[in-house]
Amino acid sequence: MPTDPTDTRPMASETPVPTTGRLFAMDWGEKRIGLATCDPSQKIAQPLATLVRRPGRRFPLKQLKTYLDSHRPVGIVIGLPLESDGREGEPARAARELGTLVGTKTGLPVTFWDERMTTARALRSIHELGGSPRERRGDVDQLSATVILQTYLDSRRS
Repeated sequence: MPTDPTDTRPMASETPVPTTGRLFAMDWGEKRIGLATCDPSQKIAQPLATLVRRPGRRFPLKQLKTYLDSHRPVGIVIGLPLESDGREGEPARAARELGTLVGTKTGLPVTFWDERMTTARALRSIHELGGSPRERRGDVDQLSATVILQTYLDSRRS
């Protein structure tokens, strides 16, 4: 497993996803889950939506399935929130549990991708566009998912 935040090699325990066809990415969070997708040639990622998690409730699988049904991805990339030294803590274990649930319920292959620094990149993008992260909380999650997916796609091409 990579320990350098600039190292974008695949995470251990990944399930291979097809190299063509639309992919989804998920930026998992305690309150919100950012979604992103890409074109069928897997070249460009784009923000899609933000799912809201209610405290004490299950993962919003029904909402996710609505997006899956309309976009028909061939696989899912889930951001893995590693510690700064590359170790997996409780958030990473929770993301893996989410990946297992999503993979089981959808039948789609799921892989994990190092998401360190994605929120910082998303926040920087919002600032560069003259926005305020407070006013655009849902956008931060979608943009983070987009960064996760784009770095995953770029790494597969190199």
